[in-house]
Amino acid sequence: MAHLLISAAHKSSGKTTITLGICAALARRGLTVQAFKKGPDYIDPMWLAKASGRPCHNLDFFTQGKEEILDTFVRQAYGTDISVIEGNKGLHDGMDLEGGNSSAALAKLLGAPVVLVVDTQGMTRGVAPLLLGFQAFDPDVRVAGVILNKVGGFRHEGKLRAAVERYTDIPVLGAVHRDPRLVIVERHLGLMPSNEAAEAQAVIDRIAERIGEQVDLERVLALAAEAKTPTLERPIHAAAPPPPDLRLGIVRDAAFGFYYPDDLAALRAAGAELVEIDALHDQRLPDIDGLFIGGGFPEVHMEALQANRGLRADILQAIDAGLPVYAECGGLMYLARSIRWKDRTCEMVGAIPVDVVMHEGSIGRGYICLRETDTGPWPVDQAAGRPTGICGHEFHYSSLENLDSGLHFAYEVLRGTGIINQRDGIVHKNVLATYAHQRDVASNRWVRRFIGHIRQCRQRRPIQVKTAQN
Repeated sequence: MAHLLISAAHKSSGKTTITLGICAALARRGLTVQAFKKGPDYIDPMWLAKASGRPCHNLDFFTQGKEEILDTFVRQAYGTDISVIEGNKGLHDGMDLEGGNSSAALAKLLGAPVVLVVDTQGMTRGVAPLLLGFQAFDPDVRVAGVILNKVGGFRHEGKLRAAVERYTDIPVLGAVHRDPRLVIVERHLGLMPSNEAAEAQAVIDRIAERIGEQVDLERVLALAAEAKTPTLERPIHAAAPPPPDLRLGIVRDAAFGFYYPDDLAALRAAGAELVEIDALHDQRLPDIDGLFIGGGFPEVHMEALQANRGLRADILQAIDAGLPVYAECGGLMYLARSIRWKDRTCEMVGAIPVDVVMHEGSIGRGYICLRETDTGPWPVDQAAGRPTGICGHEFHYSSLENLDSGLHFAYEVLRGTGIINQRDGIVHKNVLATYAHQRDVASNRWVRRFIGHIRQCRQRRPIQVKTAQN
């Protein structure tokens, strides 16, 4: 099971560009490449999935235990030619002073050699003590190679290579020169998502070509082949999902694209047929039993969302009739009355009595911990029981205003920001709308609870979604 972890000395070193370039360049060779991303991020995995041609899976110490991380990794890596794991932040950065949730800890857990990406701007001989420090800091982490990034030219490259080769035993796997063609457009939450970038494939092709020219891919493959192979006690092959007995709408388009692939798989395994809906172009709501609206950037597309009056009216009518809905972050914003950003205000669905206002800086950012109140609409999972605490993340530049005084909240926020007054998870009819992003993991089987909620709603009263077409 060949695999390696790509990290950096610090964040914004260019490791995402290097990682997706390596994934795409190897996939171009006909290899089956499985990408992973450390942490809860959605956007980097979307790019990595497009580069590798396979869904990218998250490995996150905050929401998963070590055995669950190993399980996710081995199951998804099984049968592939190489797995490439992108770390987050710097190699040894994290919330834990002892480094227990760092990229280095993940490398040790998975037995992965580390390729360190170094931003070499303003650096020559100083690259050597930097690398020696990383080697000495934790000898159990094998820094197996370095990729020199943002190199100023061939003269600069020569000085860097000479310093690394003289003072360290770390092989230089490549030197990537500064090139504006390698830059992916960013916005307030990080990189622009690949589902929005019209030329995403062209960007990836360009990066793959440049990385393929400047990184020794044969040495990368050789290092990955030296990785230790994790093992599982349980069988790798999971049972086939049952035939679906309900239809779940998934709003998935340029405005809404933040979904974990293992959550979507869990929804199918729970008996849901996933029906994709484009909120920008689909004029009518299809025949569905429930609706899931993930995160994204509705503010960027709010004029187009407002213009699609037919779908907004259908969703509002369906919610009033009792349609069960789960909405995260961008989905919450879409169900509000309006979104205001700078000098523009656009109408949204209007199902939840709140208005959204965008800010210049982040309002809620990072991991979040929630404790359930007694007002949540979802039934307790009989197999797992009620979670003692829900771990997820939030990342929003918006807040809510003009909240109705009678609103009920499903969660108390123990860590993080939430919606207001340490509360999150607006409950309205059969809707649960939250700023928190949850993940279906052993400690929080939210998928089974949401699907159970849909089945309960269907038993109480079959929902008839009336549209102009029926």
